[in-house]
Amino acid sequence: MAFMRYYRGLPHGETTLEEFRAWLSQFDADGDGRISREELEEALRSLNLWFAWWKAREAMRAVDANRNGAVDGDEMGRLYAFAHKHLHLKMSQLEE
Repeated sequence: MAFMRYYRGLPHGETTLEEFRAWLSQFDADGDGRISREELEEALRSLNLWFAWWKAREAMRAVDANRNGAVDGDEMGRLYAFAHKHLHLKMSQLEE
């Protein structure tokens, strides 16, 4: 029997970095406070984006400044900016 996981969307209207971070934290499968490429891919897949694996890879290349394979600390702000600019995500697309 397959189980589907429900992910909550972001609040309506303009979204802050803190709201984006809270939304993304639900994909932190191991609970370490960092977002891996696989976790980011799952977040993008929840938005029904095409080529989520490729977009997650490109985002990690752009925002992972210390090259540890995860988005952590101030890199979250870089991911937030990357999502708006390169993934062409409007905050209304992040809502369910």
